[in-house]
Amino acid sequence: MASKPELLSKMAASDGHGENSSYFDGWKAYDENPFDLHHNGGGVIQMGLAENQLSLDLIEEWSKAHPEASICTAEGASQFKRIANFQDYHGLPEFRQAMAQFMGQVRGWKATFDPDRIVMSGGATGAQETLAFCLANPGDAFLVPTPYYPGFDRDCCWRSGIKLLPIECYSSSDFRLTKEALVSAYESARSSGIVVKGILITNPSNPLGTTTDRATLAMLATFATEHRVHLICDEIYAGTVFAKPEFVSIAEVIERDVPGADRDLIHVAYSLSKDFGLPGFRVGIVYSFNDAVVACARKMSSFGLVSSQTQHFLAKMLGDEAFMAMFLRESAARLAARHERFTAGLREVGIGCLRSNAGLFSWMDLRGMLRGEKTAEAELELWRIIVHKVKLNVSPGTSFHCREPGWFRVCHANMDDDTMEVALDRIRRFVRQHQQQKAKAQRWAAKGHLHLSLQRHAGMASQYHALSSHMAALLSPRSPLVHAAS
Repeated sequence: MASKPELLSKMAASDGHGENSSYFDGWKAYDENPFDLHHNGGGVIQMGLAENQLSLDLIEEWSKAHPEASICTAEGASQFKRIANFQDYHGLPEFRQAMAQFMGQVRGWKATFDPDRIVMSGGATGAQETLAFCLANPGDAFLVPTPYYPGFDRDCCWRSGIKLLPIECYSSSDFRLTKEALVSAYESARSSGIVVKGILITNPSNPLGTTTDRATLAMLATFATEHRVHLICDEIYAGTVFAKPEFVSIAEVIERDVPGADRDLIHVAYSLSKDFGLPGFRVGIVYSFNDAVVACARKMSSFGLVSSQTQHFLAKMLGDEAFMAMFLRESAARLAARHERFTAGLREVGIGCLRSNAGLFSWMDLRGMLRGEKTAEAELELWRIIVHKVKLNVSPGTSFHCREPGWFRVCHANMDDDTMEVALDRIRRFVRQHQQQKAKAQRWAAKGHLHLSLQRHAGMASQYHALSSHMAALLSPRSPLVHAAS
């Protein structure tokens, strides 16, 4: 009997989107039982979403003071016809001009950006996919330092067919990228017959919250030039730096530090989703120093344009240099205060985080709380307890391709102060319970009372088995992908 023809494409039938990752699975528990300070105090608190909600009030106030920025107000209605009918995929000239100005401003005016190289995309997701299509063929690879944003597996690979290969970085050196690790990953790929087309980094890092130093960026630009591979710098957290050292952009480095770098190999991805907390605006930017990439990316942007109404509003706001300067200062101050309060709260119970100076999250070290062997499965076991018992949706390090189990990304800029205090209280109570149980076990061991009754042991085992079965049922592969862009 002949087999039935497949109704869907291989892409539609595949799991290449990456939704089976634990990074996305935590959303199910949150969506089924979302925390609300006043109406559902026992719900799951969302700490897996990298959103900047600390300074949205500043943008709201600006918009109220500038009604002309919207074509849906009496003050802005005179522009309605022009904006409503605009569909050129180059983008509004005033939007590209304002965006180029702001990209220079957020980088301390240490690099200049050409409005004619600004290419729009549907968020940073669209920017990364566009670059993948422009720079590599199916089966080619980009090298990526670990740990890295899980969404890259979707953004870069799902539809383009390229691969991401890890450059292993470790906590012993604060996960810093080294030339030795880069060379090792490059040579390993080449010896396996894989064509390496580029290096992809996030600066500032997601999930580490650290900035890449000037020397490392110069090393990367030099390596790319010498080996004829592309260097893609995802700088979507550039405006979230809240402490020293200052942010250094690859655009600055190739202007000042490595003037001999081949600029045709240098590309920047940017977005307004993180710096401003505007993911719903879907504003992504491809900025390339390569004319052919700009031309191709601009044609591809037809599949993910930013609405002309959004462009019009942002052209007004980004062009307000005084407001942008105030916003960046105030946002940095609020992010610094939130980061200090959260990490200080963790220190109260002996939990540390990687020292960071940027981002909307902390890289929390729970290695000491893993049960038994420090394995990926032990990390996921702890993660399930945190999500379903402690009721915090945090992201396990293994989902970020971290080789060292026990690290977790915890987002804390996507909530108000009161909710953060509830989250901190839950973490501290959980850690204290763990510490008490561990101390009790140590006392028993010291006294030689290591035996447990078979009945109690069997009872605990059955309870654990029941919990594990319950967790497995909850971790459905059907995740709320509409939220999977952080």
